[in-house]
Amino acid sequence: MSPVLVGAVTVLVIIVAVFLAYNANNGLPFVSTYDLKARVPNADALVKANEVRIGGARVGVVKSVVPVQLRNGGVEAELTLSLDKSAEPIPKGSTLLIRPKSPLGLKYLQITPGTGTEPLKAGETIPVRYATPEPGDIDKFFDMFNAPTRKAIQRNLAGFGNALAGRGPQLNEAIGALRGLVEQGEPAAATLAAPSTNFSGFFKALEALSATVAPVAQQQASMFVVLDQTFKAFANVSRPYIQETIEKSPPTLETVNAGLPKINPFLRDTARFFTALRPGAKALQETSPIIAESLQAGIPALNASPVLNNQLLPTAQALLAFQQSEGVITGLDLLTDLNKNLKEPLEYVVPTQTKCYYATLLFSNLSSSNSQGNQYGKWLNAIAFEPAEGPNSEGGQASAPANGPGKENHLHFNAYPRTAAPGQEGICEAGNAKYAKGETVVGQSSELLGTTTRELVSKSEGEAE
Repeated sequence: MSPVLVGAVTVLVIIVAVFLAYNANNGLPFVSTYDLKARVPNADALVKANEVRIGGARVGVVKSVVPVQLRNGGVEAELTLSLDKSAEPIPKGSTLLIRPKSPLGLKYLQITPGTGTEPLKAGETIPVRYATPEPGDIDKFFDMFNAPTRKAIQRNLAGFGNALAGRGPQLNEAIGALRGLVEQGEPAAATLAAPSTNFSGFFKALEALSATVAPVAQQQASMFVVLDQTFKAFANVSRPYIQETIEKSPPTLETVNAGLPKINPFLRDTARFFTALRPGAKALQETSPIIAESLQAGIPALNASPVLNNQLLPTAQALLAFQQSEGVITGLDLLTDLNKNLKEPLEYVVPTQTKCYYATLLFSNLSSSNSQGNQYGKWLNAIAFEPAEGPNSEGGQASAPANGPGKENHLHFNAYPRTAAPGQEGICEAGNAKYAKGETVVGQSSELLGTTTRELVSKSEGEAE
């Protein structure tokens, strides 16, 4: 029993005990383990030597946490897990979740075994898609109470305090009335709780809506800032303007409700009026340039209208004096009789110009005959020509119409051609009769070149130009 030997053995035992205690978190030496790797989107404060648990029981430790750069530029965390052999095998499809172990921020990795039958082999990696759901820690919960939120909560508390101050009796009455509300609301609550109502789907839809509007949270915040400015502007005019508007709205609505049935016929007539006005509006669209030109041309006339108006009074007085003169009424009666007598002749004479343009052709041809000709002179000048030969030709006296011997030496004459008079079917015969070679035609021609003289007038006017 050497004291030196006892002391040396004691020191060796202490060193071994300290070594084993120091490395206990990483596993005991000479003990086989079940090693796996796992990918998570964010290690979320998980560090080396943190526990790995299954069903709340410790089954291993995290040996290392290493960031991994992805091809798309993103970053994931790769965990190296050292598990006890008792946890083997862990089936594929098992999920990972990083959970808090204490309020001080200590974390551990929870593995929820999957329902598959194929196991994970030692050294295999659990893909990042199984790191679900996203952990929700108490520190993240308290992160939402930042300085602006705390300030807003203080304002809300102050506002609620001011709103509730001095209203104890009313609150007591409200609490007393809550019993009846609960009793009457029980059937509604039962309906909401029924599976057929799918009230849970409503909250899922709210969750989906929140996820949808989350990317535009900044824009929504800006909207509330702008709304705050808008409501401040309303506050400046709330009294008396908005207050009076609210007070006068009920009688105004009553008046409107009473008046609308009476306005309905007017609205129907207005709709019919605008429907009937559409063709006119369409025509106005096409004629608006002409109307604009007319208005521009009418400005000088309107400027000169005062002078005309000043002359209208003495003119009207002169006409009145003329009417009152002796013999004027008798003369007007005679003029009326003359118009009545001329009505029937004019019905036959007027179409010669209004439909057949014979007066226009006459003066146009006279102008052409005095301005056109050939090298020997104008057409109205005397020009020597060789007369047609044959019996009763134009070269001498004749006892009958010309009738040959050539085809061109035949008389064509119509003393009463049709001039679009009543009963003549609007035919302008003079100037449209076709020359029949070798035939003597006296009276109406059997064939016409046309029934109007518009082309003849246009041709004559073109020759005059």
